[in-house]
Amino acid sequence: MRVGGGGGFDTRSALLTHRVGLPRLLTHQIVGSAARALVRPYRRAVSTDTAADPRPSLIVMIATYVAGGIGVFLGFSTIMSTPPSLTWACLLAVGAGGLLSFIRHSLLHRSDAARMGWDYGKRNNFQIEVGLANLAWGLVAILVVVMDAGIAAEGAVIAVFGCYLTAVAVMNLVAPGGQRRALGPGIAISVFGLCLLFLGIRGLAV
Repeated sequence: MRVGGGGGFDTRSALLTHRVGLPRLLTHQIVGSAARALVRPYRRAVSTDTAADPRPSLIVMIATYVAGGIGVFLGFSTIMSTPPSLTWACLLAVGAGGLLSFIRHSLLHRSDAARMGWDYGKRNNFQIEVGLANLAWGLVAILVVVMDAGIAAEGAVIAVFGCYLTAVAVMNLVAPGGQRRALGPGIAISVFGLCLLFLGIRGLAV
């Protein structure tokens, strides 16, 4: 039946449209509500995630530089002695330095990332892999000393660590401005790497 003039409408068609459209509308509302309920906990977890504390990593980093500095100082003292030795340099600068760097990069990876401004709020496996590399040469350095492998072996391990740090220093120089280390740490790692490289080559040449 038609109601009104030419602008009227068919009541049966309107009723059918109403009956079909209402369930569809309710379905959209239910699905939308369910989707929001699923997404909301994730958003809350991300937005309220507490930032990592950089202080533990900073303390370990300072300990690493102290052990490395003492090791380099002793290395320059003993490489000139008779007979020459790099035992303490290998044990402290590479052994202790490698183990401490492993702790900082791998075990305290969130704290270390926060210290460097790289904390993305989640685990970074690549950063942990770097710590495992530090662990590898740290353990080898300790084994070289414990097994009394000689100054050439000590020099080789020291040279490996020196090459790594020197390469990092060069990378820092050529990196874009916003991705470079601060001036102080950049100078420290450059000097440390070059000193280790010098001591390692001297040990290999004996």
